[in-house]
Amino acid sequence: MTSARDARLRWFGPIGLFMFGNLFFRSSFWLTSETTALVQSTLVGLCAGWIFWQLNRWAIGEIQERLPGLERTRKRLFMWLLLTPLIVNAAVFSRYGLHILLGSRPAWWLGTVDYLNSFGIQLFYHGVYFSIYEGWYILDQWRHIQREKEELIKIQWQTRFNSLKSQVNPHFLFNSLNALSALIEESPVQASQFVDELSSMYRYLLQANERELVLLSTELTFIESYAHLLQTRHGDGLSIRAQVPQNYLAHSIPPLTLQLLVENAVKHNVVLASRPLLIEIDTTQNGHLRVRNNLQRKNARNASNGVGLANISAKYRMLTQTEIEIREEEEYFTVLLPLLP
Repeated sequence: MTSARDARLRWFGPIGLFMFGNLFFRSSFWLTSETTALVQSTLVGLCAGWIFWQLNRWAIGEIQERLPGLERTRKRLFMWLLLTPLIVNAAVFSRYGLHILLGSRPAWWLGTVDYLNSFGIQLFYHGVYFSIYEGWYILDQWRHIQREKEELIKIQWQTRFNSLKSQVNPHFLFNSLNALSALIEESPVQASQFVDELSSMYRYLLQANERELVLLSTELTFIESYAHLLQTRHGDGLSIRAQVPQNYLAHSIPPLTLQLLVENAVKHNVVLASRPLLIEIDTTQNGHLRVRNNLQRKNARNASNGVGLANISAKYRMLTQTEIEIREEEEYFTVLLPLLP
């Protein structure tokens, strides 16, 4: 419970409880008694109510300190039940003692009927004290546990996300080196240009991989360079077209998402000048980024090492709690990506 809320309860709680008790338990007394008796009753009720509010607040706080946590709620309740008869009787007789000091009660014993009546009222009051302070304590403990759970979940997702990111760099480098190896034999000049482009791209890759999200415009610029590397290797067998409206360029996506999709398309489809692979990047009417390629599967599919669609899907779930949509039709393979503002 915050200090401001606790301070308000300590001062205004006894007044509210006094008014509630007199309205529902002693309304006949207030309608039939003289002014002097009403004043005396008000003084006793407010003074005793304030004192025992503070006493219960202290006692409940001590119990909570000795038996902390949600798992000890039953023990705290049992401890309070043991103390209740003592504290309730103290409240009954302290109020009666104040009445004697004010001269509103001449006898030294209030009588069995009055005692039982006063005991029942005070028992209700003390139940309210416990319900308020224990209720707020349980709520605060529950909130604390929920925050801890959320932090643990966030840490777990972040750990998994970092693990996924760590897979991308070696995978990208492995494929690029394979392409470079082939170019060295076929065209040393192109291989030299390829190394320059690769160096520039890898510098971006290292920077982007440290972020959770990047601008779509930045990712598209990277894809242009990546497409140049792929077309250096595949020539007329590969075409990559990006047509994204200007108003979507400031949206964000997880880094290297497009690179993984393009790489996935090249890996699993035939790429020949006689059977060119066309990869299209555009947007849908409902604001999703669409990456589509004509479907021409290789006869023998390459074994997957876990980087690709599963990686992208996991990134979206971890970072945005959204899902990507994958469509495999007769002629096209399409992936729809939510764009993040």
